[in-house]
Parts: sequence; C-alpha cells; structure tokens
Amino acid sequence: MDKIQPLIDAVINGDEDKVKVIVLEGITKGEKAADIMNKGLIAAMDIVGGKMEAEDMFIPEVLMSARAMKAGVNALQPHLTKDDAKDLGVVVIGSAQGDLHDIGKNLVKMLMEGGGFSVIDLGTDVKPEKFLEAVRENNADIVGISALLTTTMLSMKNVIEALESAGLRDQVKVLVGGAPVTKEYAEEIGADCYGADAGSAVRIAKSLLYK
Repeated sequence: MDKIQPLIDAVINGDEDKVKVIVLEGITKGEKAADIMNKGLIAAMDIVGGKMEAEDMFIPEVLMSARAMKAGVNALQPHLTKDDAKDLGVVVIGSAQGDLHDIGKNLVKMLMEGGGFSVIDLGTDVKPEKFLEAVRENNADIVGISALLTTTMLSMKNVIEALESAGLRDQVKVLVGGAPVTKEYAEEIGADCYGADAGSAVRIAKSLLYK
C-alpha cells in the first residue's frame, strides 16, 4: 500500500476523516484489508502506545488517535474476512471490586483494541466471580485489573486467588495496573505483570502471550 505512512500519521494525529479517506482509497485500489489493518492501523496504535509510555503523547492525544483508529476499523470492517479479523488474544478487563474509576481502564481498553486484541470490558467495581465468569465464557488469554485506590487494589489478590481456586490460573495471564500499584505489589500478589501506564499495556500483553 503506497499510503501506509500517511495512514499511520493520520491515526497518530487523530485525523478521523483522513484515516477513513485513506482506508477507502486503499480498498478501491485493491489493497488487502488485512494489510491496511495490520501495517497501517495497528502499527500506528503501537507507535501511539510507545509514545504515551515515553510521555511524548498524553491522554487527550491518545484518545484522539484511538477514535481515528476506530473510524478506520469501521470503514474497513465490511471488507475484512474472518481470517483478517483474527484477534491477537482475548483480554478481560475491569476495575477492581469497590473501585468506580474507569479512565485508565478505558484507555487501556482502547489501546488494546487498537493493538489487535479482543477486549471484554466488565466495567467498574467488578467482583472476582465476575472476572471468573468472563474468563470461562470467553476463553480469555489475559485478565487486566485496574485500581486507583490503595483500598481497592487489595481486591486484585482476591481475583488471582479465585482464578487459582477455580483451576484457571494456568490458563490466563494477569496484568495489574493503576496509580497505587507497583511492580513489587504485583509480584507480591502473584500477578504475571505490572503496567506502569496505559501506553505500556499492549506491549506487555504481547510479551506475555508471544514470548
């Protein structure tokens, strides 16, 4: 595709209209939908995640990029085959029990979707049994738990213990994150990985599943 770089730039710049135009031009010219998705849209969101992680982009800009990515996916959707739309994995995500904050969780969701994952969003104040149910129903590869409070992050451990009790712990990776969460705390409760910010989520998720 001769406009891969302009497409990547348009996503990074959050230009929804330009993204849609380039995607549809590519389809009209006979470009493969999978190439537009993987080499253009997903590649662009990988860059966005890296920029956020490096603090070269911030939440408002990332949200604009995510919306531009979604506009491109919507334009591309009718042209994707079942194989083209294959996900990198299934991520079940939610805020820890008792935690009603969702800005960080929603940002991770958008970046994960933009990065090629299928995301099951359980919302806020999610009980451990709800995580279990979603893991079973969706054959999840990763459980992502977010917490903004020191009081609610304690329930992350309950989710991991519930996964262990249900015999599901070996089938799923657990990624935890949020303002009060640290790498040391993640290790202490037995999580597989800790995400310092939303921008690192996709990179970490890929590293957990595709080492």
